[in-house]
Amino acid sequence: MSAEEHTSSIRVPLVTEDVSYEKISSDVLDTLENKASTSWKICFGISFLVMMIGFGVMGYQIAVGIGTWGLNKTIGWSWDITNFVFWVGIGHAGTLISAILLLFRQKWRTSINRAAEAMTIFAVCCAGIFPLIHMGRPWYAFFVGPYPNTRGSLWVNFRSPLLWDVFAISTYLTVSAVFWYIGLVPDFATLRDRTKSKIKKKIYGIFSLGWDGSHRTWHHYEILCLILAGLATPLVLSVHTIVSMDFATSVIPGWHTTIFPPYFVAGAVFSGFAMVLTLMIIARKVMNLENFITMGHIEAMTKVLIATGMIVGLAYGTEFFIAWYSGNEYERFAFINRATGPYAWAYWTMVSCNVLSPQFLWFKKIRTNLKIVFILSIVVNIGMWFERFVIITTSLHRDFLPSSWAMYSPTWVEIWTFIGTFGLFFTLYFLFVRYLPVIAVSEVKSIYKFARKNK
Repeated sequence: MSAEEHTSSIRVPLVTEDVSYEKISSDVLDTLENKASTSWKICFGISFLVMMIGFGVMGYQIAVGIGTWGLNKTIGWSWDITNFVFWVGIGHAGTLISAILLLFRQKWRTSINRAAEAMTIFAVCCAGIFPLIHMGRPWYAFFVGPYPNTRGSLWVNFRSPLLWDVFAISTYLTVSAVFWYIGLVPDFATLRDRTKSKIKKKIYGIFSLGWDGSHRTWHHYEILCLILAGLATPLVLSVHTIVSMDFATSVIPGWHTTIFPPYFVAGAVFSGFAMVLTLMIIARKVMNLENFITMGHIEAMTKVLIATGMIVGLAYGTEFFIAWYSGNEYERFAFINRATGPYAWAYWTMVSCNVLSPQFLWFKKIRTNLKIVFILSIVVNIGMWFERFVIITTSLHRDFLPSSWAMYSPTWVEIWTFIGTFGLFFTLYFLFVRYLPVIAVSEVKSIYKFARKNK
């Protein structure tokens, strides 16, 4: 039987046109040879300006001190750690798409994995900024490194979840970057062979590591990808599990709960896939990639949103039930205060965005409407930011003693630091889509004969 006879006529094809392998390379790689468009220059300029303002504000608060934040005696973990957890969560979809879906042989990952992997690296870079600033003296960041030193018996506390964060996130960034680069090697070789510029040919030749396209080279490449996928898969579960332990190992009502690890992991995948949808819907339209990022890819990602959104909703309900069932008056008060207290508006924004909005995706007409899916993906990320804010702020602003109760509001320094990280993220992303192939050409070619449209 031919490949077409094995292809379901019901499923949306992963490549919607019968084109040659050369045409696939041209459609994706020609944009790298052309001059940058005016719209790209404008968008890049805006994001770069925002990034520089953010860096300026970061320099100001490091010089003056973190007293520039809106912190008080109760709430010392609000805006910055909220944003740290938010950005770490954004990066989860890339590793999941790259590693877990590769191990499960999910072919629909091939058109979106490159951009998702890049998004992971950029999001983790943004996340790493906040703990460094939170230290107050970021030039002493090397103190968290367990290395032989002249400080005598002063070593890092290996029992601290904050130290586990350092190891987990640095490992996560390293493995994700290696995975991303290895996936680029065949495409670097294609660019090397296509370009007419001697300088570019030399640069692509260096980064393609002598790729010759032989059977032996492909065999080694596929084995390495599987090994990296096996290494990266535990990271999908471990990184946000460890982030959740920053809270779960404390004695604060609303934090010390065993549900946090799976709850945080599901929420991270939820927000990560929402960001992938946001970025890929734009890239699909602007870069004319409709043949490769099809409605089948969009629907698959929206189904992941439905599944993870339901897990997050179950976690919200479980928290309330256990707070009531435990009989602990402090735990009960913490959750009642979330829903009815001064920050109730934040709690119900979180519930509306994370639990109610994904329910629209049960309907196929909505899943295949790009405008609505794009709006819902942004709504989900707004809701996931509020989830982190609710967990942190509402648990801290009402302490065990009413004398320490306080309200929190961010200062302009905190707001611009957060906005600056968006500038950093989009600056890196615009550079990525301009100078590197946004779609893994070699992987799309590998599944093309199984994914093309039936005639």
